[in-house]
Amino acid sequence: MVSLHPVLDKGSLTKGSSSFPGGTLKCHCSSDPVTVTLTSDVLHNHACGCSKCWKPDGALFSIIAVVPKENLSVTANASKLAIVDESAAIQRYACKECGVHLYGRIEKEHPFSGLDFVHTELSDQEGWQEVQFAAFVSSIIEQGFDPSGMDEVRGKLKALGLETYDALSPPLMDAIATWTAKKSGKLPA
Repeated sequence: MVSLHPVLDKGSLTKGSSSFPGGTLKCHCSSDPVTVTLTSDVLHNHACGCSKCWKPDGALFSIIAVVPKENLSVTANASKLAIVDESAAIQRYACKECGVHLYGRIEKEHPFSGLDFVHTELSDQEGWQEVQFAAFVSSIIEQGFDPSGMDEVRGKLKALGLETYDALSPPLMDAIATWTAKKSGKLPA
């Protein structure tokens, strides 16, 4: 049986709370964990099959969402964080001890500047926005997944009510295209 992600493998998704105020995320260190505090719920929570996002051991997908960067602060053990790949558009901050990615920030000009990428599974609080869609599904093949299993993967995601995309969801792709058109002067800024 294919393991998508522990959150997805349960067979159903728990609906988030529309009034969820945010919470804390912690790395997997048993002592002195890195703690990140979010002062709002997340947006665009999704399963991601790309090769860059942190995934639990054995999972094909990560669960990743965004939050306005002003709503994120590192509140404990920031000295344990390091950027995974300084050349990447998303600067992913991971714990140097356990390897868990706590957040990703875009520091350069980009359509998603001002948003931080986070993994709500690192929180023991309930009420976060539920997973909304699956992105970069075909990318799991690039990481060694047998292409003959893709129908099963997409079937499991669809059974959870998740649309599957080989890019981001249409609203996010529209946001990128709009940003690009404004930068180029094709649309008013």
